[in-house]
Amino acid sequence: MTFRSIATADVSGKRVLVRVDLNVPLQDGAVSDDTRLRAVEPTITLLASRGARVILAAHFDRPKGKIVPSMSLAPIAVALAGVLGRPVAFAEDCIGPVAKAAVAAMDDGDVLLLENTRFHTGEEANDPAMAEALAALADLYVNDAFSAAHRAHASTEGVARLLPAYPGLSMARELEYLDKALGSPVKPVLAVVGGAKVSTKIDLLSHLVTKVQTLAVGGGMANTFLAARGIEVGNSLCERDLLDTARAIEAAAAANGCTILLPSDVVAATAFAQDAPHRVCPADDVHSDEMILDAGPEAVAALAAAMQASKTLVWNGPLGAFETRPFDRATMDAARAAAALSQAGQVTAVAGGGDTVAALNQAGVAGDFTFVSTAGGAFLEWMEGKTLPGVAALEASRRT
Repeated sequence: MTFRSIATADVSGKRVLVRVDLNVPLQDGAVSDDTRLRAVEPTITLLASRGARVILAAHFDRPKGKIVPSMSLAPIAVALAGVLGRPVAFAEDCIGPVAKAAVAAMDDGDVLLLENTRFHTGEEANDPAMAEALAALADLYVNDAFSAAHRAHASTEGVARLLPAYPGLSMARELEYLDKALGSPVKPVLAVVGGAKVSTKIDLLSHLVTKVQTLAVGGGMANTFLAARGIEVGNSLCERDLLDTARAIEAAAAANGCTILLPSDVVAATAFAQDAPHRVCPADDVHSDEMILDAGPEAVAALAAAMQASKTLVWNGPLGAFETRPFDRATMDAARAAAALSQAGQVTAVAGGGDTVAALNQAGVAGDFTFVSTAGGAFLEWMEGKTLPGVAALEASRRT
């Protein structure tokens, strides 16, 4: 994938509309986690330092096209100014006379935050009139919100087709590593997919078996695959109505030369609770009153060996009930094994998804992976092989 680069764009004196993700947690009216603010700082600083008039567009929460004061971006402008180390002006609307007047008052190097784009119904409807109103504010468009790239909204897709469009620095980095993970990876590729239910990841699993050489399935969804192989999983979480689906995915994997790796041993318990009595047993030796809550040490060793034999690793989802001790061990041990290989330069390790990021942070290795995406839904849809409207619009702009 190649896109225009803002690093080489002439932005001096230009009005640049930058789509950012400022959907940050607020507590008592103040930002309690500024991770997303820090993520967009490099792009904003680059543009402002080169004399652009930086106009920020973002959504916040789900106001459903209505003005909801508690969902205003005004408090976030204050927090963002602190992160940037420069003033951030605020416009009480994102389009129309108020927004136009705020933009007209800008000087080169200024930063302006527009009000919540979702205060207008035209945003989520990708209304052409809304897109045109946003485009009227600017000379160039930059999308630095990969986390919203799977939404075909006016501020993510519509306006990108009306102005010369560029990915921001954060977006470009995300696209670079996602391409290295599945687009044009160094093979062999290992995908680790965990989580509770197969039903939430059918598209993901079906796509991955056509793209990777090994697919390791963990978490509750592994129980469904074990049951599909005729293995009794006792009282474990298991989607028995999807056994045929699991078998179809296994058949597709075989047809595409992909090996599916399931836990050979597991951690079983009769109760799901912190420090509950438990035992390690072969996957085919789970008692009827037991539930599988984690992968066992042999399974982790097999996964670590698969990592060692791979050049690229893509990870989404935990291997067990990692929030509850001691059922976090497989996820922690596997994460540390992957991080060590990444740090040694043996594997390009890319991970993403809310639970995955939480697990890697819990293991203390998020910073040791090659790349960790915090994009959530956009990351998952990309792993499923789906076209992301916000990215497609940037590609279309490059070709014009």
